[in-house]
Amino acid sequence: MAFIDYYKTLGIDKTASQDDVKKAYRKLARKLHPDLNPDDKAAHTKFQQVNEANEALSDPVKRKKYDEYGENWRNADQFEQANRSGRQSQYGGQGQRSGGGSPFGSAGGNPFGGGSGGDYSDFFESMFGNAGGRGQGSSRKSKGQDYQTEFKLSLRDAYTTHKQTLTVNGKQIRITVPAGIGNGQVLKLSGQGAPGNNGGPNGDLFITVTITDDSKFKRLNDDLYSDHEIDLFTAVLGGETTVETFDGKVKLKVTAGTQNGIKVRLKGKGFPVYKKEGESGSLYITYLVKIPTSLTIQQIELFKQLQALK
Repeated sequence: MAFIDYYKTLGIDKTASQDDVKKAYRKLARKLHPDLNPDDKAAHTKFQQVNEANEALSDPVKRKKYDEYGENWRNADQFEQANRSGRQSQYGGQGQRSGGGSPFGSAGGNPFGGGSGGDYSDFFESMFGNAGGRGQGSSRKSKGQDYQTEFKLSLRDAYTTHKQTLTVNGKQIRITVPAGIGNGQVLKLSGQGAPGNNGGPNGDLFITVTITDDSKFKRLNDDLYSDHEIDLFTAVLGGETTVETFDGKVKLKVTAGTQNGIKVRLKGKGFPVYKKEGESGSLYITYLVKIPTSLTIQQIELFKQLQALK
């Protein structure tokens, strides 16, 4: 069985940082996602390969095992235990070598030839069966591969609890998105990954949520921020103005002499607190005083009179 180069799958070098791995995975996952390629079987296959590569390289511990054992990294712990047992048998438990080479015929003590290419060794196949203990020659139970995917929400969608349907590897999955979910937050669906091996448990599905910007509101944690224009006369004399919130329009009293850029707080009109029903942040309204630009001659004269009264 040919070695699969996970670095090549993600299009990165072996020296790539963990952040580089994350960026490469996200770029390819967006490009190859089944939702964007519903009838492209090649893209579906590539998407699975990208998920598999990310599983191995996104975790520093797994990545270290992969670098050493190649595609057989999942069985690294078993191999190392067998390696130790084999060495004890080879050396008679006394630390004396009975032969001139490695007990497994590899200069580095690694029967996979450094974990960077080639077929499985006879030693590995005899212990775990072909395909690294995941093929028909192995009876070992193991958890299925985890899947990772992303989906986008508008800020207004994230404001309320609602249902979403995702397509992951050709399978439709319906999920409940709780109100107040955050940008970059990861949802875990247990058992929605790849099937387990030899009766082992299924893998899990990890969904990263991306929340798009809103043209009217900005979010910071559980608070919302919005700009609202008021005319010069209302700012000077006071009055009322109507502002938008996620729950509808609200009338506010404007204090006489309101300055440009002043903020008012609407408690409880912000974003819902994640998984805390009935709790919400605040909405902060910034008043922007609109200066008139098309004054009549009479209005200009009145402003001049006011200026003279200073």
